[in-house]
Amino acid sequence: MQTTEVGQNSEIKQVIGRLCMMNNRFMNFMLDDNKKAAQVFLRVILGDDKIKVRNVRIQSFIQNIYGHSSQLDILAQDSKGRYFNVEVQRSDEGAPARRARFYSSILDTHFLQPGKLYEELPDTYVIFITENDVLHDNLPLYNIKRRIDENAKCFEDGSHIIYVNSQRRDNTALGKLMQDLYCTEPKNLHYHEFAERMEFLKYSKEGEEKMTDVIEEYAARKAEALAKEAVKEAAKEAAKKAEEKEQANRIELAQGLLADGMSIEFTVRHSKLTEAEVRELASKLSA
Repeated sequence: MQTTEVGQNSEIKQVIGRLCMMNNRFMNFMLDDNKKAAQVFLRVILGDDKIKVRNVRIQSFIQNIYGHSSQLDILAQDSKGRYFNVEVQRSDEGAPARRARFYSSILDTHFLQPGKLYEELPDTYVIFITENDVLHDNLPLYNIKRRIDENAKCFEDGSHIIYVNSQRRDNTALGKLMQDLYCTEPKNLHYHEFAERMEFLKYSKEGEEKMTDVIEEYAARKAEALAKEAVKEAAKEAAKKAEEKEQANRIELAQGLLADGMSIEFTVRHSKLTEAEVRELASKLSA
């Protein structure tokens, strides 16, 4: 029993050791109430070293009583009152253009209070950090704004959608940030604002306890995998038994045909046994 527990603990430590910020849950832990780390993200992505994050929350649920509600991965606000929603998407299907549009709209409806003027609507930024280049132009960054078709001028309504291509990991500030997203060791991080938190989460008892739900999620996935394997094995066993029964039925039919004087060729055709199997049965009957 003790050996089993040691093995499980070792396996859990290995799972935690392999985690990087491209793992949604781990990113949440890295940025939860961590204003300095969130500030690095926003400053590098937006190219503005004057951004000062006032607060940052993870898994913010925004209720929409008239339709679809949303749970935002990371929601931050800066000293100017601007709101930033950061979403990490490993699946291409998780970052469609209309999802970005919806998140932008739900931020608007949530943060304009009753009685307030439209001019008081805060600027919002929806930022998708994607594992693959989902917009397919091999750009490190895609800044998306509304514009007027007739004169190509920007329509300044305060809404911003940004896609960040994490595959572009060069030696620019943004490229180094993308490198850090895939880094699993605190000592190898470029931005020290991430290193202290990662060190805490991965190598302290308190950090392991804080990541209980990540561990539970891992355990749930493993249990699901074991259950699927058990189902697969049961299906294979059932198929094997069915095949054995079918073969027994073929043999019984062939024996009856041979006993009635049917030819080898006729018996092969109707019993679905091979010619070698039928000849072996015939030799036993004539022995």
